[in-house]
Amino acid sequence: MDWEKIFRLTAVGIAIFIILSHGDAWAEYKKPNIILIVADDLGYCDNDLYGCDRIPTPNIDMIAQKGVLFTAGYVTNPVCAPSRAALMTGRYQQRFGFEYNTGPLGRDYDQGLGLPPEEITVAEVLKNSGYVTGMVGKWHLGTRPQFHPLRRGFDEYFGFTFGASLYINPNRKDVRSYLKNGLTKLPDWKGRNARNPIMRGTLAVKEESYLTDAFTREGLSFIERHHQEPFFLYLAYSAPHTPLQATLKYYARFEHIKDERKRIYAAMVSALDDGVGQILTKLSQYALLNNTLILFLSDNGCALYTKACSNDPLRLGKLSQFEGGVRVPFVMMWPDQIAPRTKYDDPVSALDIMPTVLAAANAKIAHERVLDGVDLLPYLNGEIGSTPHKILFWRNGPNWAVRAENWKLFAAEGHYWLFDLAVDIGERTNLADLNMQVCHRLKNKYDQWNAKMMSPLWEPRGKISFKLDGVNLKWHY
Repeated sequence: MDWEKIFRLTAVGIAIFIILSHGDAWAEYKKPNIILIVADDLGYCDNDLYGCDRIPTPNIDMIAQKGVLFTAGYVTNPVCAPSRAALMTGRYQQRFGFEYNTGPLGRDYDQGLGLPPEEITVAEVLKNSGYVTGMVGKWHLGTRPQFHPLRRGFDEYFGFTFGASLYINPNRKDVRSYLKNGLTKLPDWKGRNARNPIMRGTLAVKEESYLTDAFTREGLSFIERHHQEPFFLYLAYSAPHTPLQATLKYYARFEHIKDERKRIYAAMVSALDDGVGQILTKLSQYALLNNTLILFLSDNGCALYTKACSNDPLRLGKLSQFEGGVRVPFVMMWPDQIAPRTKYDDPVSALDIMPTVLAAANAKIAHERVLDGVDLLPYLNGEIGSTPHKILFWRNGPNWAVRAENWKLFAAEGHYWLFDLAVDIGERTNLADLNMQVCHRLKNKYDQWNAKMMSPLWEPRGKISFKLDGVNLKWHY
């Protein structure tokens, strides 16, 4: 009798039995973990990614080194809340009326402004596909209970639901602040706004730590508690959004910066980068790094009105639909699937995050649900040779913009600004008068897209008057 042959057949039979009887568990085990890290108002030049040397960010840069650097990564709006609405749904926010910021806080809560309940978030789809889902940080998609992250697909939540919060008690001796009108302390400091507390789940908690460090701590805790199951972590830092605050730990790193606002801002970015590094280290500790899809981007360009940041070489910044407002730092890594040190120059969008994540997780969404992004993985590994987006659109009230191939058209107050981004990334030379046919062609494309969108569900939070190339404009936000 051939005992060796019998042994081999028996072993194969046992292996097949295990796979068949535990198929679901095996599939779950192989799913990648997913971490989406979002910075708030981080400038295009306030990191190491694009050749700037203002603020060292070795850990954010590590994601690019181990994965892909997007040189033309876009968001759908130059302000926080609408950008995040598109990020969470994979859909242009104009499809469901989330065109403007929800604030101020009183209007946000009293009028019940937020992400419409019928919209499906990436967290909801992943949760239904077997992922444990957690969010840490700034939500900004509604402060009323019906908009809370725990009702939008997240199993766990730690953070605040409005658009900004003090990072720490500004009266502490180890804190440096540049608050509104240059204040460094608050004589009547009594803690955070009762309508915008730091929350664990749905309960307000007292948080004494520097908020960026607290968010990192909570992200690490989530990974520690769920490292043996597939997880989705949405880590939405509020840094380096105003108010400008940092602890001495980070502030001391930038003695060479004499401007106080710029020094505090640099310290805030450094704290954010430290947090990213700790997340990467924790994943390595549990041997999860290779099978974790990590995405990092900013929600919009930095706020130049702070006089602390830089979007160089891009024009303008937050609030505007010029490149400085909507082209953002954007990197992604998944060592098992993406070659290291990949540089990708074709335009990509925050709209692509949801389709990419769902494809990686093998998670399905209803076919009738229109997603405006694409799965980026086939473009990155060479399966698809074309560009992910032939055209991208932006709309803030009467102001709108289109990017088609290398052409970028901005329209406002009856005027056109047309740029060839292949040679003019800084949008300095307006070619509209020389290329009116291009302007009209792109306007027709915009009109076709715009006809499929809906009107805003609420009025803009504000309108800022601005003079651009001799034309009086208003940024609607």
